Amino acid sequence: MATNSKIEWTEQTWNPITGCTKVSPGCKYCYAEVMAKRLHAMGTPGYENGFNKITLMHERLDQPLHRKKPTIYFVNSMSDMFHEDVPDDFIDLIFDTIRATPQHAYQILTKRAERMNVYFQTRTVPDNAWLGVSVEDKRYGVPRIAYLQAIKAKTRFLSVEPLLEDLGRISLKGIHWVIVGGESGSKARPMEEAWALRLRDQCQRTGIDFFFKQWGSWGQDGVKRTKGANGRELQGEVWDMIPAIAV
Repeated sequence: MATNSKIEWTEQTWNPITGCTKVSPGCKYCYAEVMAKRLHAMGTPGYENGFNKITLMHERLDQPLHRKKPTIYFVNSMSDMFHEDVPDDFIDLIFDTIRATPQHAYQILTKRAERMNVYFQTRTVPDNAWLGVSVEDKRYGVPRIAYLQAIKAKTRFLSVEPLLEDLGRISLKGIHWVIVGGESGSKARPMEEAWALRLRDQCQRTGIDFFFKQWGSWGQDGVKRTKGANGRELQGEVWDMIPAIAV
């Protein structure tokens, strides 16, 4: 079933697809891979095939239909909807559910921005579907932004997490929301405060909602900690802006 989420910028996760493969440096220490291995070992339904094989969960497609309360869903937190092994017709079924539940908002995040762009060249994005791309660095992440900007969608967002380097000035035209965060885990790579501040300042200048998710395993003080939170404050302030749900 759809589950309550510990991810700060959403309410529930909905995983009609499980499994994924790595495509860029942001995938190196994938949290979903670690979690999937744990769930596989526990015998949890949906993870019988491990993480590196895409599994289509037809039985989960109708889960949001049973919830009347308006909810923000992060779709496929344990996969990537636009993975090359996910057929277009299964993606169509996911969007059938999204269209049938206009009371909900659905956050769809991908590292396969080019395929998402191609998919929507012949389809309309529902107003309650928020489309986002991961932007972890200049080489792999930043080019995804243009593919997203070319899609006609009511809400477009960037997940700049883990932020692995200074992105400099980036194009935010047509972007409505930017999430920034550092990496967690024992092998986490550090994020510098200046990198996050540069993105925050660009969002402020252009009126874009900015959400600072976390420092990750490396704190603002440059110290790595294996346990405990390093906080969500950026220059002493919590940034938790989020777009209004489209209804």
